[in-house]
Amino acid sequence: MDESTHNHADAAPEQATQSITSSASGTGIRTGAQYLEGLRDDREVWTEGKRIADVTREPSMMRGAQTLASFLDRQDEDTYRDTVTYLDDDGDRCATAYMIPKSKEDIAQRGRAYVQWARWSNGMFGRTPDYKNASLMAFAGATEFLAQGTKGQADFAGNMTTFYKLARKNDKVLTHTLVNPTFNFQQAASGKFSEKVALQVVKETDAGIIVNGARLLATLGPLADEIEVFPSTVLRATEDNIPFAFAFAIPIATPGLKLICRDTYDHGKSHFDAPLSSRYEEMDAVVVFENVFIPWERIFMYGEPHLCNQAFAATNAVVHMMHQVACGKLVKSEFLLGILCSIARASGRDKDLHTKGLIAEVMQMTETIRALLFSAEAQAHEDQHGNFIPLRGPLDTSRNLFPKFYPRMIEILQLIGSSSLMATPAEADFSNELGTDVEQYFQLTNMDSRDRVGLFRLAHDVAISGFGTRQALYERFFFGPPALIASGYYDLYDKDPLIDRVDALLNEA
Repeated sequence: MDESTHNHADAAPEQATQSITSSASGTGIRTGAQYLEGLRDDREVWTEGKRIADVTREPSMMRGAQTLASFLDRQDEDTYRDTVTYLDDDGDRCATAYMIPKSKEDIAQRGRAYVQWARWSNGMFGRTPDYKNASLMAFAGATEFLAQGTKGQADFAGNMTTFYKLARKNDKVLTHTLVNPTFNFQQAASGKFSEKVALQVVKETDAGIIVNGARLLATLGPLADEIEVFPSTVLRATEDNIPFAFAFAIPIATPGLKLICRDTYDHGKSHFDAPLSSRYEEMDAVVVFENVFIPWERIFMYGEPHLCNQAFAATNAVVHMMHQVACGKLVKSEFLLGILCSIARASGRDKDLHTKGLIAEVMQMTETIRALLFSAEAQAHEDQHGNFIPLRGPLDTSRNLFPKFYPRMIEILQLIGSSSLMATPAEADFSNELGTDVEQYFQLTNMDSRDRVGLFRLAHDVAISGFGTRQALYERFFFGPPALIASGYYDLYDKDPLIDRVDALLNEA
């Protein structure tokens, strides 16, 4: 190792260990101001060729951080407190997504909390903290699975319990990264990771491990407190992938951890001109680990690919994650539907047969997601760990359908909005010498010009802006490649009783 590598390895253990041992000091939910203050650390975040000194003041990211801070503040408002929080065994008020469900009603309560979180952004802030909270809760509720892992004196189950307490008691905002970069497609398809680019263990010490490489793609990475580095939910590691088999969590500010961010979609426009991208830029980042030290206390799985491959399914983390996602997608579908109905009513096209038919298609997609979510919650049941989970089948169906539904919803919005999605003046045009013209020529049958322009600028931000296009791509690949997800759905589906019915008919005398 070079000198810089030694510096990383020497500096990181103390910081990470202090972070874990501080868990007892937390008392549950925190304020937005506390969250923002926590982001002002030594994290290494890069965008557009420069390192960011303070993400809370960086124009490309700060309004997204402020939005998330406002959501955290709402947790303690009278209107929302009983929905999005609960009292833990110590009497501390914590986020509902951390509550380990012990009944069908607990599942319903968690669902209501997910829906409320999504409504604060109409589903347009995709990586709200409840997503990773749900995953972490599932692992903490199934520590007997992690206890199967063996490595010296390491207590992987105990590590998870401690980290769950840290995150819950301090209301941590988490991001995660699951997927290694692909160097050779055929190699990756066979389940083998590339030593050239994939995150891997390069050294093991008495105090922990040192990892080097890269991971994709940490949504909310620059605005998170901690990052979970877990095995992929869809890509299987083979037995010769031991250096790539691990799960751990560390602070974003850990020495040697670097985030390389995409271009921002927040271009500093007003909320009127860019109602979504000015509020909900959550930022995505490739994560580079330059010989990063991970203490044993921060590791949950290590060196056992067969356990890593089972992790999300065996703990039912994937089911709880799908529950949160289905709630968010329902809210997002309702939002798209609301925009479409608003445009149709304002223009008087709500009497047009063709327009109604297109919008009815979105209504049907929305009601399909709603029905699947209702079915999953209504059939919640106890799992092998003594906790309750929603029924997986309907949620799995939802996560396979929505990547097809959402692009079609956007297409319908483009068809109905047509050129009006681009023929929109800016907010400033209402107060300059063109104001009279704008007032005259942008009105609709049932809407004045200012409201009409605001509505279509919203539709533009959803359907054709960089922010909106990113949303469509995000939905297409949220849980992984659609063909791979569909293949897994086929494998899990209970086909034998159906085949038996066919055989029974064919074998009738």
